[in-house]
Amino acid sequence: MEFELKDGKGNIKEYDNNGLFSFEGEYLNGEKNEKGKEYSDLNGNLEFEGEYLNGFTNGKGKEYSDLNGNLEFEGEHRNGKGKYFINGKLRFEGEYLNGFRNGKGKENKSNGELLFKGEYLNGQKKI
Repeated sequence: MEFELKDGKGNIKEYDNNGLFSFEGEYLNGEKNEKGKEYSDLNGNLEFEGEYLNGFTNGKGKEYSDLNGNLEFEGEHRNGKGKYFINGKLRFEGEYLNGFRNGKGKENKSNGELLFKGEYLNGQKKI
């Protein structure tokens, strides 16, 4: 672990038990806070980059597949607007609440054709 902390706040770099880079970012009082990047313990690829609050992802960020590095999610983590991708193709764009689709959204087929546009409640389409 490498770190530069002053008054409990600062930048840190963490490594897992195998010596792979696992996290770099800002800490406050012993927890991840503000901006940071997490890396996969399988292969060291970037898994998440964005904002943290009290040790957890929170706010704007991007999530990547640890297998192929493709972007999987971009937006407000858990609450707010976001985009979900499969194999680099936009599959859903809309609003989230507590990690579920809630509010207005658009879902696309794998070929990009619109599948559904409307309202979601607790992850389910309101038809």
